[in-house]
Amino acid sequence: MFALLGVLALLVKNWMGPFGGVLVHDHGGNVAASFAAFFVLKLPAVPSRLRLATAAALALLATEVFEATNGFGFMSNTYDPGDYLANAVGVGLACGVEGLMLLASRLLRTTTTKG
Repeated sequence: MFALLGVLALLVKNWMGPFGGVLVHDHGGNVAASFAAFFVLKLPAVPSRLRLATAAALALLATEVFEATNGFGFMSNTYDPGDYLANAVGVGLACGVEGLMLLASRLLRTTTTKG
């Protein structure tokens, strides 16, 4: 669901420009793409205690390599050094959302087992 949310944000980025200004226009796509990449890369084969760190590392690696190679050499990309930070922000945002979901899940389990 969150991967789709990131893709949706990437698709509507141009429409959101007037609300977020130059930051959304220049870096919103990077934040959205790296956010989506995190959730796509949460691999079920990785042990659950390592899954968040593994997904974060892979998502950051993929988006940073995309930037460094100017779209992997075959996709359209406009190089902007600020995109490296935007990619890290997107992965950090995804980690925060994932952490909140894990915390909420634990709290719900604790309350249901006590009651």
